[in-house]
This record gives sequence, structure tokens and C-alpha cells, in this order.
Amino acid sequence: MKLTILGCYSATPRTFTNPTSQVLEINNHIFLIDCGEGTQVALRRNKIRFSRINHVFISHLHGDHFYGLIGLVSTFKMLNRENPLHIYGPQGIKESITLQLKLSNSWTDYPLHFHELTSTDNQIIFEDEKVIVTTIPLQHRIYCNGFLFQEKLGDRKLIMSKVLNYDIDTSYYRSIKKGKDVQLEDGTIIDNKELTDAPNPTKSYAFCSDTRYDEAKIELLKEVTALYHESTFLESHKHLCQKTGHSTAIEAATIAKKANVHTLILGHYSTRYPDLELFRKEAKTVFDAIEIADDGKIFEF
Repeated sequence: MKLTILGCYSATPRTFTNPTSQVLEINNHIFLIDCGEGTQVALRRNKIRFSRINHVFISHLHGDHFYGLIGLVSTFKMLNRENPLHIYGPQGIKESITLQLKLSNSWTDYPLHFHELTSTDNQIIFEDEKVIVTTIPLQHRIYCNGFLFQEKLGDRKLIMSKVLNYDIDTSYYRSIKKGKDVQLEDGTIIDNKELTDAPNPTKSYAFCSDTRYDEAKIELLKEVTALYHESTFLESHKHLCQKTGHSTAIEAATIAKKANVHTLILGHYSTRYPDLELFRKEAKTVFDAIEIADDGKIFEF
């Protein structure tokens, strides 16, 4: 599992920082999460192939989280894209994007599918044989969701040194990896656990931006491999959180601790602060496994 931070600052872009956007590579999928201004340039800078992005997840309709989307959709057309593009986001995202495509006479030549979200409960919005994606309802100034990306448990691993001790036809290998026992021609049953090892542990990633401190989401975040949680403010500006719908670094760390996550990644920083290490310092008073996001930074789990 690999996470590339394309942008992780709040509010307006600057010459050296970008608003929220990131790419998650998980089990052969590449998911784009939020798409603030500058996303296309950051994708190119990080050598991420546009053609591999088939699913875009937008948390909410504030500009620093989706104003780069219309440009990306249009660029895909100019690159002669043929694959369908699926966009998951709040109700209204289809109207916003299609109106701009209409007024600029830039209709896509590839299928464009919108999956508009309205529920305030968590729900599955994408699933295949490898990965499942669930919403994480967040408390912001407007309707907003985080997203939980989870690998599905893979096949068990054949122990060939033991499999070859028996006269087992290779046609049974697939069912053995799926956990089935084997019956030999003489009727002997070989227990699956004798022939296989457990599958690789699954990994999971939770994206939470933007949100007030909210313990309702803790159960959804239990034991995740990595949690990205907004930390717009330091404690000196905690009084701004309720009004703006944001969190402090300590509040993010408190959520991580209560959810027993493996690693917390802080991001969505207010640009009023001169040093990102201030966020780490405050968060580590509550939770130890802290990483600091920054534009262009890559995390591998």
C-alpha cells in the first residue's frame, strides 16, 4: 500500500504548497482522493500515469478539495481517454462538473459516471474482489465524507513442499488456496491447514478531512493501518475549530489513540504556522506513531 501526498494544506494554494489531493495505490488499484487546484501538475511531478486513474473520491464541495477536478476531466479528453471514469462525491458534484463541460463545449468522449452521496450513515460505495471502499461520515460545515479503503483477505498460500508429498492434481490447487480440504483417491482427507499458510495480512487506509472532533467515527477507524486526519490548527487556535469545522493536531491524535490505529498521518494544515514539526510535537503528547504529510511525500505500508 502506497500513499502519495499531492497536496495537504488548507484554504488557498501558494507557490510552494497545494490544497488537498492524494493518490492511494492499494492492491493494484490507483485511487485519487480529493482534487484541489494543482492536482494535474502534482500528478505529473510524481510520475503517476493519468490513464491508471479510474476512480476519484471527493470528500466535499469546498474549492480546496475539488476545484482541480474539471481540469483533470478535461485533460483526460485531450489525452484521448477511453476508459470510464467514476467520480464519487456529494450530491451536486455532477451538476457542477457537467455545467462546466456544457458551457465550455468540452463533453468527454469517454464514459463519465457520477456516484452522488447523500447518506449520513457509513455505506459501501465501491467493491470488487480485492478492495472495498466505505464512507466515513464527517462533521464539517457542509456535507462531507471521509473514505475507508480496505484490502480483502487474499488466498491462502500453498506450502509446495507439503503439497508434493501427496498425489494431488494441480487442478485442485485453486480450491486449496481458497481454504478447501483435499480428498485423495483412497478417501483420505487432508486438512487444508497442513497444505497452506495463512494469507498475507490485509492493509487499510482511512482518509478524514475536513472534520470537527467527532468520536462517532472511532468505531469505523478501529485498527486501520494508516489514518490521515486533518489537523488544521494547533492548540493555540482551538477556539476556531467548532466555528470552522476543523480539528487540532491533539484532537487528531486523540482519535487515533482511541481507535488504536497503527499510524497517524497529520495534514490539512493552516498556512499560518511556520513549522510543520509543531503539529508533530503537539500530537505526540497523546499518540506516538505520528507522521507529517507534506506535498510530494510518499508513505509505504
